[in-house]
Amino acid sequence: MLALPLVVFTEPLDVFLPQGHPAERGASEALGELERRLVPLIFASRGTRVEVEFVRRRIGNRHPFITENGGGVFVPEGYFRQRIPGAAAIRNYHCVSLAKPYEQACSALEEAAHEARAEVVGFHQMSTKEIAENTGLPQKIAEMARLREYDEPFFFAGEEEAASRKLELAARTHGWRIARGERFWHFNSGADAAVAVLRVMEMYRADKHRGRMRSVAIGWSRHQLPMLAAAGRTILLPKDDANYDEDLAEKLPAARRAAEGGIAGWNRAVMELIEGGQ
Repeated sequence: MLALPLVVFTEPLDVFLPQGHPAERGASEALGELERRLVPLIFASRGTRVEVEFVRRRIGNRHPFITENGGGVFVPEGYFRQRIPGAAAIRNYHCVSLAKPYEQACSALEEAAHEARAEVVGFHQMSTKEIAENTGLPQKIAEMARLREYDEPFFFAGEEEAASRKLELAARTHGWRIARGERFWHFNSGADAAVAVLRVMEMYRADKHRGRMRSVAIGWSRHQLPMLAAAGRTILLPKDDANYDEDLAEKLPAARRAAEGGIAGWNRAVMELIEGGQ
């Protein structure tokens, strides 16, 4: 069986660990076929390295991955034959950091909040129990979510609309940025999932032994837009209520719409992608 020249990107926390509960059995067929056809499955996640590693171990994934909304790209040692420009050795990985370190993000958030007179609470100020209560995650997963390297999730303790505008201005003045996520706001400098996807594809295309690779991204949530928009092809899954995120679909008019959502829809979309050989 010939290998397919594809690289598939997806958000593992939404697919394989929804609400912190493992669900990979529903995708066993697709995962097995990806492995058999030598198609790399790249996790492009809002989660931390520890969260992504947890999912990778469960499904036996050995490919590069992206963490914290594009804060870092992690490549297992020896995965590519060529040298990776700008990479530093972190544990058993070559890491390309696109964002500033987490400790700097925490300090900068406090300074920007003080300047903007905004009341904010970041993950670094919360216990594992508080994170679990605010996210609905099991404590084990909440602890993994605390072990951050680039991006600081936070919420406004007081009035949000005016405070967010003031905080955004203060952050931007000092080279930082804020963005609204599904549960929390996020504070970082340099994290960009689209850039991270493109960097990963540059690595594959620079590896002469892999040939010309094409990228495909699968997702359904607006927080995944940078990853989805950066891929050569996009497959949109419907949300839990069987409806598509129309705002996301409008921004990705060329995306193919899958018929089914959730882990079953992801499995079906991957199988159809592989069976079509494209």
